[in-house]
Amino acid sequence: MKLIRMFSNDSVKGTENYLKTQKKYELLRTILYFGISLSLLIAGWVTTKSRANLLTIVAILGCLPASKSLVSTIMYFRYHGLNSHEYTELSKHVKNTYTLCDCVFTSYEKNYEAPHIAIKNNTVSVYAPKIKNVETDFSRHLSNILKADGLTNVSIKVYSEWDKYLIRLDQLGAMDEESEETTNRIAETLKSVSL
Repeated sequence: MKLIRMFSNDSVKGTENYLKTQKKYELLRTILYFGISLSLLIAGWVTTKSRANLLTIVAILGCLPASKSLVSTIMYFRYHGLNSHEYTELSKHVKNTYTLCDCVFTSYEKNYEAPHIAIKNNTVSVYAPKIKNVETDFSRHLSNILKADGLTNVSIKVYSEWDKYLIRLDQLGAMDEESEETTNRIAETLKSVSL
């Protein structure tokens, strides 16, 4: 267990079982933050026999990052990603393709869970089983994110059906690699805006 993940998760974003493992770190961080605030409150009360002291103010201010961490923890616990059987099945179809796992994208209207994303050249294929009728909204959202980062002419297709997505992964694996730099830029942009 790497405790640094409680405070920075950028190095593991987009990896297999990211959501599952990150939930533990988010929960630990939240407990730590609330524990620090509570211990400061108790220390101030024990030393001065009153709640009216400087440590009480610090404890109350410490509840701000603790509350923010609690909201983040709740967000992580709402999403589950893929199970190990699905990862095994995907690994048979992913060849020469950059992949991201367990991504969650937020917009003003809706949150989008994307358990698996395959990227090759300027083509992005997203498996999102819980998104039924809003594929175009999700692809438009991703397109706007990529355009804001200067990545235009990116083809984005969202799949909610498992079999169709596996067929698309096979097609992506058969494509020739044109620009690894474009693929990496798209992946980094998507990782930077996901939960």
